[in-house]
Amino acid sequence: MTRQLITSALPYINGIKHLGNMVGSMLPADVYSRYLRQRGHEVLYICATDEHGTPAELAAQEAGLPVAEFCARAHDQQKAIYDGFQLSFDHFGRSSSPQNREITQEIARELQANGFIEERAIRQVYSVADGRFLPDRYIVGTCPFCGYDKARGDQCENCTRVLDPTDLLEPRSAISGSSELEVRETKHLFLLQSKLTDEVESWIAANGDSWPVLASSIARKWLTEGLQDRAITRDLEWGVPVPADTWPELAAEGKVFYVWFDAPIEYIGATKEWADATGNDWRSWWYEADDTVRYTEFMAKDNVPFHTVMFPATLLGSRQPWKKVDYVKAFNWLTYYGGKFSTSQKLGIFTDVALELLPADYWRYYLIANAPESDDSSFTWDLFAATVNKDLADTLGNFVNRVLSFSRKRFGDEVPAGAENGEHETALGAQIAELLAEYEAQLDALNFRKAAQALRALWSAGNSYLDVTAPWTQIKTDPEAAARTLRTAINLIHLYSVVSEPFIPTAAKAIRESFTLADDTRTWVTADEARALALVPAGTPFTVPPVLFAKITDEDLATWSERFGGGDDAA
Repeated sequence: MTRQLITSALPYINGIKHLGNMVGSMLPADVYSRYLRQRGHEVLYICATDEHGTPAELAAQEAGLPVAEFCARAHDQQKAIYDGFQLSFDHFGRSSSPQNREITQEIARELQANGFIEERAIRQVYSVADGRFLPDRYIVGTCPFCGYDKARGDQCENCTRVLDPTDLLEPRSAISGSSELEVRETKHLFLLQSKLTDEVESWIAANGDSWPVLASSIARKWLTEGLQDRAITRDLEWGVPVPADTWPELAAEGKVFYVWFDAPIEYIGATKEWADATGNDWRSWWYEADDTVRYTEFMAKDNVPFHTVMFPATLLGSRQPWKKVDYVKAFNWLTYYGGKFSTSQKLGIFTDVALELLPADYWRYYLIANAPESDDSSFTWDLFAATVNKDLADTLGNFVNRVLSFSRKRFGDEVPAGAENGEHETALGAQIAELLAEYEAQLDALNFRKAAQALRALWSAGNSYLDVTAPWTQIKTDPEAAARTLRTAINLIHLYSVVSEPFIPTAAKAIRESFTLADDTRTWVTADEARALALVPAGTPFTVPPVLFAKITDEDLATWSERFGGGDDAA
């Protein structure tokens, strides 16, 4: 069986991530990883904090910490939140690791040896007060288009216009605030992407047709516009250093690699971090692995060009048999009442606050059920409450509680035996097998919203079965039929605990632990087992779990809307 390598876009180090970041990469990657593991695949799910670049230095400066210490603390903070969301990384690394430094420098040397890196002189802003060249983001000023006085030298966050530092009015250093700026000549390394255009085009032609339209169209748009040679070094104190054995002059000047050069390489670096920590082999996942590994990347649409063009160009130019992505799962934006989530402007719901409000399963299910796959989707408190209350509290949670509570009340703490299966049970088994096949097909195809619909349909089938059989009525005239109905429903509950685990792992575990089974090592349910609905034998002891999902009340909605904004206020 082909091994499955899964990566999600690296969350940036400068602050806690919002729900849009979660649903755009890490959460769907986790759902898919969990599903594949349950189906018996060997899975390696890799992620890391992206720690280099200008924003990391600026965030550390604002926090009054050395950048290395700031990044270490921020990494631990993010990792704790992702643990709270039950993200099942095999390894959650750091792009500042020695492993990433080693591999990034190795690949840069290979590109240089193959003629795909060139040293060029460019003109760049120099701060006399700071005694250093300033990357674009280290220059702030007034946007000439909208008048926003905190625009950066690369982009105005207020009006989103792309800028050059020389566009800014009253430009100043983001480090010292000094306006004593000059334009001086300096040297940087350029990745000659133009020389790799044909190879990247051929690679995308061979692989891109299987990707979602969102991913393939963005990649091809960049190719149509033409690949430009790109500077891959910066004047920063924090980053992967240019190796002195290859570029002694630039190394002496303190040049580091551009964050978008080393960050994707951290997928490889983090795998080596995992291997070094566990004693596993990492090269078999990344080197000469085209026939043995299927590699799937998860990311929001703004990351697509770097992962489908720049990173493949880097690996192709190295002339080494590095594994390249097989499938790119790209997502649109999750918005907050139609407005953009923003880390810097604290707009929207952030992952740490989300976990303070409600357990992770509430968020996991809602986000995947409303994932921005075909278009942007908008978070609203009303939709969130409706999804939680209808799907989780009523359809699943109420089914589990009323079946187990009623069975215990009428037949005790063991699964009742009852009569042999009848026509209703036969029809239900066929329906469950069909719905399970649909659920599997959508997860195999990485269609997350449709997978959520199929899972919801599985839960709904149990409720429909109860509506038809009505064990609370059967018990009065035919206790054996009532016992059969409850036995069947209890088996459905166990099936739900197995197949719901990728979406709601905490609740699934709580349900599964309600049954005292001698050998409960099942990882999935086959079609035949679904039709039979006999996973939990009669006589199996069970308990009634606590309420799985509490309903969100009007009072909750009013409180949260006032705290976080909603409607016109949020947009």
